[in-house]
Amino acid sequence: MRSAYQVQFEMQMSAATSRNNYEYLDILDRARMESGLERTVGGTLCDIGSASFWYAAALQAFFRPDALVGIEVEGHRLFRDGRARIDYAAGYLAGLPNARFLVANYEECELPADIITAWFPFLTPAAILAWRLPLSLLAPDRLFPRIYHNLKAGGRLVMTNHGVEEARLAADFCSAAGLQRIHQSVVQGPLSAHRLCPAIVSYWTRS
Repeated sequence: MRSAYQVQFEMQMSAATSRNNYEYLDILDRARMESGLERTVGGTLCDIGSASFWYAAALQAFFRPDALVGIEVEGHRLFRDGRARIDYAAGYLAGLPNARFLVANYEECELPADIITAWFPFLTPAAILAWRLPLSLLAPDRLFPRIYHNLKAGGRLVMTNHGVEEARLAADFCSAAGLQRIHQSVVQGPLSAHRLCPAIVSYWTRS
């Protein structure tokens, strides 16, 4: 993995964050190989629900975007050390070219993108309550139409879900919004063995 993508995450981040970046990169790599699709590189990449965007380095390594934008509605949420997600994001993006972190509600944003990534988007009340977030933030019926709106024609949405049932629910929202599925993969690599449900990666586009 390190040689294929010429990365050494452990040189810039903690052991735990480094491992998590390798996991996300492994998920993307395995899904691409199973799909047989060419790796989409360059252009503008927008990541939805980025938290503190600790995995920006994995996205940079895999997609090599010309511009990388992470968007998080709870970006000013404070941690016990007094720092907010936006503060942590600044550190994770410091060494990445053309990368930025935006605190905003994606459903209200005009952010045209060639690639949109969504890692485990909230689709059910149980999921959002588990993260101690207000239920008002649960709005997949608005999220996916906005993804369709912002995704450039011929662009690609790369979405990762927890398990088959959540992926099926996400697929219903995508289809209702007008997105077309290209491929779906069940990824069960050794770095993801800790997950209770396998990561389901799906590729979507719009005409």
